Amino acid sequence: MGKEFYNYTGIETSFTRSKIPRTKQYYADAYSSWQRGSNENLNKMIRRFLPKGSSFKNLSRNQIKRIEKWINNYPRKMFGFKSSNNIFEIGLNVA
Repeated sequence: MGKEFYNYTGIETSFTRSKIPRTKQYYADAYSSWQRGSNENLNKMIRRFLPKGSSFKNLSRNQIKRIEKWINNYPRKMFGFKSSNNIFEIGLNVA
């Protein structure tokens, strides 16, 4: 495991110090892409712009922003064919 999981017990602990855990972490097995569906779908979207094996080292801030904007405005079936930005804006208007 990497550093990102070093303090998993602290992340799972409730900030109110109650006995009820704040969250539960699950770990995907190595080479088990079906256990990381959301991650794999996002990678597929990024690969439309940057084929596998491409270097991310020389990407400009504008290139990254363009890819980010496309992903956030892409209509998704799980959102009733609304984009992530649409859902976010709806959430802001409800509060």
